[in-house]
Amino acid sequence: MESSSSILVFTSFLVFSALSLVLAKEASTNMCNFPAIFNFGDSNSDTGGLSAVFGQAPPPHGESFFHRPVGRYCDGRLVIDFIAQSFGLPYLSAYLDAVGSNFSHGANFATAGSTIRPQNTTLRQSGFSPISLDVQFNEFYEFHQRSQIVRSQGGVFKKLLPKESDFSKALYTFDIGQNDLTAGYFLNMTTTQVRALVPDVLNQFKNIVEYIYGQGGRYFWIHNTGPFGCLPYVLDRLPVTKAEIDKAGCAKPFNQVAQFFNRGLKKVVVQLRKDLPLAAITYVDVYKAKYALISQPRKHGFEQPLRACCGHGGKYNYNKHIGCGGKITVHGKQILIGKPCKDPSVWVNWDGVHYTQAANKGIFDQIVEGAFSDPPIPLKMACLRKQPH
Repeated sequence: MESSSSILVFTSFLVFSALSLVLAKEASTNMCNFPAIFNFGDSNSDTGGLSAVFGQAPPPHGESFFHRPVGRYCDGRLVIDFIAQSFGLPYLSAYLDAVGSNFSHGANFATAGSTIRPQNTTLRQSGFSPISLDVQFNEFYEFHQRSQIVRSQGGVFKKLLPKESDFSKALYTFDIGQNDLTAGYFLNMTTTQVRALVPDVLNQFKNIVEYIYGQGGRYFWIHNTGPFGCLPYVLDRLPVTKAEIDKAGCAKPFNQVAQFFNRGLKKVVVQLRKDLPLAAITYVDVYKAKYALISQPRKHGFEQPLRACCGHGGKYNYNKHIGCGGKITVHGKQILIGKPCKDPSVWVNWDGVHYTQAANKGIFDQIVEGAFSDPPIPLKMACLRKQPH
């Protein structure tokens, strides 16, 4: 009798193992073949939105890969570019860019300076974009509806716009929230006041994910916010004491607020999994990936973790009045003084605010296989649902 039971158990194990292998193979080869990506965010993933509205990011932005400005606040590609590339998709066109855009594989609604919570200031007053996350959703909603009407006309429109079925099969990516925190500080709020804003910011984020789910979105890849206490523009502009600087040279109070935001964001994701039963939602700890580059630069191939590659003067090579590509007029002639470093590939920070292409690739390489994700699945498996507890 025991022998028969053992054989039965062993046979069941073999059948289960074989089935698991089949399901895993099916998931990796068929289930996550995303035909499109729709991205929402700020300058960390803006591929030309703000530039289309307020003017092109000037040279030397784009120099390392595109060899010209292409709407990215970087010397080359962003993490979202590497995500698109990993699925064999072209780089995402900015929704707001009317010239030469192809939306057949998705669209990018991110703009530099965007926040989740609408700001009560103008771009020129504060540097924060009026295109907050709710506006980005409105753009997406209109794009979803109008693209199908225009696509039905056939011809070139059919080639440049996504199919209706792509909206439910697409990957929806988010990288936004950092500006909500820094905006508070630049408006002279205390850390206590900034932290008090976080629940409302996260609730507004949750609403937008629910709205997109209502439009048919099912697969969500959500980045948390990075260690903004390590960025030159924060270290240069916001006062911190020597005791508040950690071993990596970052400002602990600001990074602690980022981590507070991220803990709240993770709770929101857990709740969204319960509320949206058909959604696959992956939470990605880019904070940890970014901090690894800054705190252990040589391990990741970098020499300069805190100073800006492209800028002018000061401890961090950052000047809020003369940024990357900035010029001054001397005797009627324009002189470039916001110059780039000789080799951006060994610098983590590009212009005091944003990461270099090399750092973006370093971040992508850390997150792509799922080591920093919840659930711990690779990007290519982001269509798999984690069952809520």
